Order: sequence, then C-alpha cells, then structure tokens
Amino acid sequence: MLQTGPPDTTQVMVRVLIAEDDSQLRSVLSALIDSEPKLQLVAAASDADEAIELARETQPDVAIVDVHMPGGGGIKVARELRRSAPDTKVLALTAAADRTTVLEMLEAGVVGYLVKGSSTEHILDSIARAGSGQSMLSVEVTGDVISELVGQLGNRRRGEEKERRRRSRIERTIADEAAVQVVFQPICALDTLEPKGFEALTRFPGPPQRGPEHWFREAADVGLSIQLELVAVERALTHLAELPDGVYMAVNVSPATVVSEPFKRVLADVPAERIVVEITEHAPISNYDTFNAGVAGVRALGARLAIDDAGAGFASLRHILRLEPEFIKLDITLIAAIESDRSQQALAAGIISFAEGIGATVIAEGIEHAEALEALRALGVPFGQGFHLGRPAGLKR
Repeated sequence: MLQTGPPDTTQVMVRVLIAEDDSQLRSVLSALIDSEPKLQLVAAASDADEAIELARETQPDVAIVDVHMPGGGGIKVARELRRSAPDTKVLALTAAADRTTVLEMLEAGVVGYLVKGSSTEHILDSIARAGSGQSMLSVEVTGDVISELVGQLGNRRRGEEKERRRRSRIERTIADEAAVQVVFQPICALDTLEPKGFEALTRFPGPPQRGPEHWFREAADVGLSIQLELVAVERALTHLAELPDGVYMAVNVSPATVVSEPFKRVLADVPAERIVVEITEHAPISNYDTFNAGVAGVRALGARLAIDDAGAGFASLRHILRLEPEFIKLDITLIAAIESDRSQQALAAGIISFAEGIGATVIAEGIEHAEALEALRALGVPFGQGFHLGRPAGLKR
C-alpha cells in the first residue's frame, strides 16, 4: 500500500518501506511506523518481487525486509535494491538470529539485522539509525565489525569457488585421456647396469604447467586422489606388455589407493606378479593392521610391495617393520653425497643390513653420477635408478 498524504516537512522524515509476507506482522509494523512522527510509511509489500518494484518506484530511505519472504527472499531484495535504489538502507528481519543468514544479508548490502519480537523501542531506534547511515544488528554492532563479517563471508565464498575450480580441474583431468601421460625410468642391477624393472612416472602436460606432486596433492585436497591415482596406474599398465620378459613395472600409489577395491580390480586384469606397488614413506597410515589386511589382498594377486623414500622420515624403520615390504628404496637425500659423506654411508649401511635381516631388497634412488654408483656398489646395494642410469622416457618398442 502507498501512503498518499504529504510528509510533515517541519521534521526530518525517514521514508520507510516494509517487505513482509506475514500480513499480521506487516500490519503491526505499518501501524508502528504510522504512529511515529518522524517516520513515513511509503509502501508495504508481501513478496520479494513486489518489494523490489515498490522500492524502485518510491526510493525509500529505509526498507525493512523479511529474510525468508516468498519470491527469492530478502537476499534477492537487498541485492536488487543495491542496484535500483542505491540510497535505500536495508534492515533485515527474521525469526532467528542465524549467523550464516546474517553474513549473507550483510554481504548483500543490508546495514542492520532485526530479530522478530524485538521491542518497539529497538525497532524504531534501528530505523532511525539506518536512516542516518548507521549500522544496527539485534545487538548493536559497529560498521567496522560488519565490514569484518562481510570480509569473512567473502573470503569463505572465494575459498569455496577456488575449491570448486580445483575439483573441476581434477575431474577434467581424470576424464581426459590425453591429460595423464606416463614415462618410465629404469631400475638397474648395479653390477651389470641391466634394467630389472621400470618405475612408471606420471606426467601432466597441463595447463597449468606444474609437477605431478602438485596434481596429486590437489586431487587429495578435493577428495579425488584415489580416482586420479587409478587413472595413472591404468595408463601405465597399458604398457606392461612392452616390457621385456622378467622385467617388472613399479607404480606409485597412496595407502588409501592400495587397499581400495578398484585398485585390486585393476591388478586382477594384469599379470600382477610383474607389478611392484610403491608406497611413499611420507604418506600417513593411521592403522597398520587395517592397512596390512588390505595389502594382503594385493599380495595374493602376486604383486609385491616397495617402501619409497626410506631414510627421509623420522619413523623410517618402524614404518618398514610394520609393512614388511619386498623392496626398500633409499631416498635421494640419503645418497646425495654418499661417495664422500661418512654419515650418509653409515646410515645407508645400516638400512642395507636391516633390509637383509627382514629379507627385503634395497634400491637406491637418485644416482646422478659415476662416483655415487661406485660408492653404492661398494656398500653392497644391488639395485638403483637415477639420471646416471637412465632418464624417464617412453618405452622403446
């Protein structure tokens, strides 16, 4: 409804619009405003679209808007008024002080928030303050705090949008065969330098251009690590028949993927005795008994287990003891200067002795030059890989 009487020009008049679908409450608010000399009711609406249209026509100083009104709610009204009636100050009105709703309405541009059932004095004071450009909540909140709350919601929404984009990127990568590529690095016997295995290494041509560890970390962050790892393993296994007889393929997976049923189904379709499953030492295992029970199913297919990055973590030997792997891979940091660093030599010798005691085979990673190769040979390391022995590349047919 529109008030047709002229405003009292002897007072500073605050022109008010009410948007409330409850007719009884709308009438009470209308009567309250009519009873106040410094307020003028210019319009009352029962849904969001009507409120937007009346606000566009009347350009009120203050609009009291029900948060949950029909037609899109108070958020829709507040956002539209910010465009079509930019000078109108919006007070949100709701039955409950829901924090999420408060933040969303503040972000939409409201200057205050009233809980239904507030006292007459509080409602009138809030309208007066809003009309003069001040901010009000059901308990008074300064403009700085409101700005902070809006900033928090904005940060949250930006975070949600970033998360959505990250998940979408991983989903597209999983679906696109060309987005996941595999190269192979030889694992050689150090006495003959003959390849005894090939480690499958995943590459992502992008965009964005970045290392595989970033892709897998992002997949884990958005809950898609198993799916992405399975795609990488499946791509690698398509090349298994290209390997020479008696040569194995090593694939890298997280503990969660190893014990998953989809991974077991993938291995069931290939000669699993030619597969070595590498588990990084850095990947957490919360329950070793549960993990080992899952790995037992993988081993039953014929696959073997390797612990990657041994020596790089503080719990290396305990980790290895609990998993009982067939292979232990010495981390690249452990042999970076092994030809001259006595502490590295001693640590490597200790792990070699430990491996012999549990019946595991040692593989040295990151062999970059002849001096490291000779030092590892002298220590009795049987196998290794690194740029000195062969760079990651496609398999030669």
